[in-house]
Amino acid sequence: MRMSETSRKTSPASGEAWWRSAVVYELAVISFQDSNGDGQGDLPGLLQRIDYLRWLGIGAVWLTPIYQSPNQDFGYDIADFCAVDPRFGTLEDFDEVVRALHDAGIRLILDFVPNHTSDQHAWFRESRASRDNPKADWFIWAEAGSNGGPPNNWVSRFGGSAWEWCEKRRQFYYHSFLTSQPDLNWRNLEVREAMASVMRFWLDRGVDGFRVDASAVLIKDDLLRDNPRDPEADDKTPPPQRNTPVFTDDRPEAMDCIEYIRKVLDQYEGRLLCGEVQGKTDRIGHFYGNSKPRLHLPLNFALLDTEWNAISLQATVDAYFNAIPKGAWPDFVIGGHDKHRAASKTGQAQARVLAMLLMTIRGTPFLFAGDEIGSEQVPIPAERIQDPFEKLVKGFGLGRDPERAPLRWDDTDGGGFTVGKPWLPLSRDRKRNIAAQRRDGRSLLNLYRELIALRHQETCLLRGDYVPRRAQNDIFSFERRQHEAEILVGLNISGEPRLWEWQGRGLKLLSTGLDRGSKEVEGPMHLKPNEGVIVKVKR
Repeated sequence: MRMSETSRKTSPASGEAWWRSAVVYELAVISFQDSNGDGQGDLPGLLQRIDYLRWLGIGAVWLTPIYQSPNQDFGYDIADFCAVDPRFGTLEDFDEVVRALHDAGIRLILDFVPNHTSDQHAWFRESRASRDNPKADWFIWAEAGSNGGPPNNWVSRFGGSAWEWCEKRRQFYYHSFLTSQPDLNWRNLEVREAMASVMRFWLDRGVDGFRVDASAVLIKDDLLRDNPRDPEADDKTPPPQRNTPVFTDDRPEAMDCIEYIRKVLDQYEGRLLCGEVQGKTDRIGHFYGNSKPRLHLPLNFALLDTEWNAISLQATVDAYFNAIPKGAWPDFVIGGHDKHRAASKTGQAQARVLAMLLMTIRGTPFLFAGDEIGSEQVPIPAERIQDPFEKLVKGFGLGRDPERAPLRWDDTDGGGFTVGKPWLPLSRDRKRNIAAQRRDGRSLLNLYRELIALRHQETCLLRGDYVPRRAQNDIFSFERRQHEAEILVGLNISGEPRLWEWQGRGLKLLSTGLDRGSKEVEGPMHLKPNEGVIVKVKR
């Protein structure tokens, strides 16, 4: 099922990539909407909520894995890349979701997991059967070390050795994650073509792009050299992070794999490739590509990782813009399925400031379902824990269930999410739900909606240059400029009133308090505690 070009939403400017103007909304189907009362969200449930996404102004939806899986790691352990897991529905349900999203002018991005499979995948079952079968080299196999143990000191993200013994082959296989997630061998050209076929399967069904999972770990050192100890690690460092993964992560050869994936994608017009990348901000630039293109959008979590004050924000944003190549398109991400909720970090008052920053800074904004209502981390009782991180690496705060809790649509027991028992507990804050915030004209949800609408009304916010200003007096501010248009954004990152130093006159387009009606303003101007303001400068 290919989506016709006439059914695609037009770009804001001729020839401009659609993802430069879209707001991308990540959602985990299992936590979005349950349609059959089993406590787990599904594709028919998502279908019921597309009108909400359109109302909010979302331009693209990114789905975490919906593939057939034993679900030992949130669906990232895939048993069949070209099948929908029955708990989510059918392939026909998926096709209907694609059609309905496109009819609503919303694109669809799928999680693409090229690094590993489930140990239940047919490829791995064949590979482990012998050393001479057709898929014997499709995964990473190695002889035992000199002492009969693992070949080297590489560790799994979930703790312990990253090598697992297979008695049939009398060899170890490598797994970056769970023992049930064997890593594919991307040095094997047949593996690359098999994953290209997976991409084509979904692209032919109308998918608008992929988010590449674990893109920086696709190639490991072929000499199997030991990773060195991290000199800064101590007892407070989670065991899997006590070595520096120089021989397992972000190898130069991995860039070739990303280039291959991009080449496949580029056979289809107007598709997006974004991806999870490794390393600090100064490493993000090479994921865009050099002589050959790689990711359109290496996902940038700098706003989540920085300290929340004006000086730190100023430094973080500047470092990011300096790190990306000239002509590359930026992006900013404030939430995700394995990131702590932003509102739990900033607090509810500053969550409004974060919303304004996200929607006015240059680049594509990404948010995670629930961020638009200020969802916070949900406490998970020990007996309800699902995430293997919390089960296997206890006591380090690595568990991801608190951000994966189902979305609250209303204040009922099931939160409008399910009539059954939800797979994870819902937030205890019943008042923080979508229905209540839709009714409240000054809610965070309505602030997001108005900010998204303003982005499309003021093309300067979509395509204008980013011009930094000096952070002073707890105010982080910047300009957006396009031709003669100039928009100022001032964000008070404190709980006290502050004077925002700027000179001139302008029209206040929006404040985080959603004060109604635009009005003439002059600078300098006072900002209320936790207030952000957008001003269109008059010349």
